[in-house]
Amino acid sequence: MRTNVWFISSFLISIIVIIPIITIFSSFFQDTSNYYEILKETFFLEYVFNSLFLLFGVLFLTFFLGVGSAYIVSFYEFPGSNFFKWALILSFAVPPYIYAYSLFAFFENYGTAFTILKFLFGDGNYNQHIPKFSGMLGLILSISFSLFAYVYILARSSFLYQSQNLIELGKNLGFSKLKCFYSIILPAARPAIVAGLSLVAMETLAEFGAVDFFSVNTLTTGIYNAWIAFDDLAFANRISFFLLLFIFILFLTENLSRRKARYHLEAKGGFKKKQKTKLYGYKAYYAFSFCFILFFISFLFPLSQMLYWTIKFPENLYDLNIINLLLNTLYLVFLSSLVLIFFALISNYGNRVSNKKILNVLSTLSISGYAIPGVILAIAFITFVAWFDENIIKTLGFLSIKKIFIGSVLGLVIVYCIRFYSLAFNGIKSGYEKMNISVDESAYLLGYSKTKTFLNIHIPYLRNSLLFVIILVSLEIVRELPITLILRPFNFETFATTAYISASEDLLEAAAVPSLCLIIIASFFILLTSKYILRERSE
Repeated sequence: MRTNVWFISSFLISIIVIIPIITIFSSFFQDTSNYYEILKETFFLEYVFNSLFLLFGVLFLTFFLGVGSAYIVSFYEFPGSNFFKWALILSFAVPPYIYAYSLFAFFENYGTAFTILKFLFGDGNYNQHIPKFSGMLGLILSISFSLFAYVYILARSSFLYQSQNLIELGKNLGFSKLKCFYSIILPAARPAIVAGLSLVAMETLAEFGAVDFFSVNTLTTGIYNAWIAFDDLAFANRISFFLLLFIFILFLTENLSRRKARYHLEAKGGFKKKQKTKLYGYKAYYAFSFCFILFFISFLFPLSQMLYWTIKFPENLYDLNIINLLLNTLYLVFLSSLVLIFFALISNYGNRVSNKKILNVLSTLSISGYAIPGVILAIAFITFVAWFDENIIKTLGFLSIKKIFIGSVLGLVIVYCIRFYSLAFNGIKSGYEKMNISVDESAYLLGYSKTKTFLNIHIPYLRNSLLFVIILVSLEIVRELPITLILRPFNFETFATTAYISASEDLLEAAAVPSLCLIIIASFFILLTSKYILRERSE
C-alpha cells in the first residue's frame, strides 16, 4: 500500500511537470492568426538564419575559451593557477543581458572607453578609433563570455579524470604535446565537452534579454513578439516547436556521429593520477596572461562597468528600493527551492521503491524542461491555463482560475519548477546512486516503514546533495529573466527585471545598481557551489 502511495505521488509530480512541455508540441497543430502568413513571407527566414549564425558563433567561441582555459589549469602549474581554477567560473554571475549592457556602454560614442582615453591623453576625437560592439557581434561576445564556464567546468573535470596512462601512451608514440592534445586528450574528453556545448546551445537559443537589447531578430524574439504584439499564443508555440527542433537535430547529429565510440580506458594499471607540468619563464607568463585576460573580460570588466556607473550616478542608488527587490528575489528563491526539493525528493524516492519502467520514462521526459527556453515555457504555461480554464473550469461552472496562475507568484514558482526540475532531480538522483539498496533493506528488517526510512535515513544521507541543489537552483532563479518578466505579478520586480526594464528604456546607468546587486548575489551562490563543482580526484 505504501509503495502505491509513493508510486502515485511520483507519477503525479512527473505529469505536472510534463504538461506544459506537451502543450508546446500539441499547440503546433492549432490555427494561428494572419501574423503567421505575414511572417512566413517576410522575416521568418531571417529569424532562422540569425538563430543558426548566433548558435554556431557562440559554440565556436565557447569551445575555444572553455577548452583552452580548462586545459591550461588542468595540465599545468603556474603562478595563480589555483586562483584561476575557481575564478573562471565567476563568469556565471554575469547573465548575458548584463554583459551586453556593459559591452555596449563601454564602447559606445562618448562611453566609458572615451572617458578613459580623455582622462589619459586629454581632449581628442577618440570615437572614430573605438571599436563598436553591437548587433550580432556584440551578442555573440556577450553570450560567449557569460556561458563559456559550462564548457570550462565539464572539460576541466574530464581532463582531471584522464589517466596519466593516456599521456604516457602519446609520449611513447612520439607525439608532440600539440598532437597529444588533439589526438588523445581532446577525443577522450569529447563527451564532457559536448555536454558543456549542449548547455551553451540551449542557453543561447533561450537567451532573450541580450537578443532584445541588441535588436537581433531570432526565434526567441519571434516567440515573444507573437505573444505580446499579436496576441497569438498558437503561433508563439509553433515557433517554439521549431526552436526545440533545432536543439533536437543538433544533438541527435552529434550522438549519431559518435555511434559506438568508447571513451574510457581499459588498462590493467587502472587509474594513474596525472602530474601537472610546472611552467617557468615566458611559458608561465603566457598561461597566466591567457587566464587573467579571460577572467578580466568575463567577470571584472562587467563588474567594473556597473560599479563605475553606480559611483558616478549615486542618485540611481537612492531611487531604487534595494531592500524590496532583495526580499522579492529571495522570496522567489525560497519558495521555488522548497517546492523543487520536495518534488525531486518524492519523485526520486518513488522511482527507487516502486522500480516501474513508466516512472523512468516519465522522469526522463519531465527533466527535458531545462532544454526548453524560459520564454517558451512561460507561453506554454499561459496557453495550458487558458485552455484548462475555458474548457474544463467554466464548463463545470466554477470561477475562472486565470488570475490564480497568471500574473501571480504561484504561477511564477510553478514555471520555475518546470524549468529547473532537471537540476533538482538529477542533483538528488546522483546522491541516491551512491546509496546501495541494501541500506533500505536493512531498515525494513529493523521495522522501519518506507516513510520512516525516507525521513530518518535518506534525507540525512542526502543533505550535501540537497544543499548543492538549493544553491544551484537559487543561482538560476536569481539570473532568470523571461519567465519572471512574463509571469510576475503587477508591480512585483526583481533585480533581473528592474535591470532589463531600465535598459529597455535606454536608461543604462539606472540598470547599473540592480545589475551590480545581481552579480554580487550570484557570485555568492557560485562561491558556495565551487567546492562541489571543482572537486578533484584525491585517490
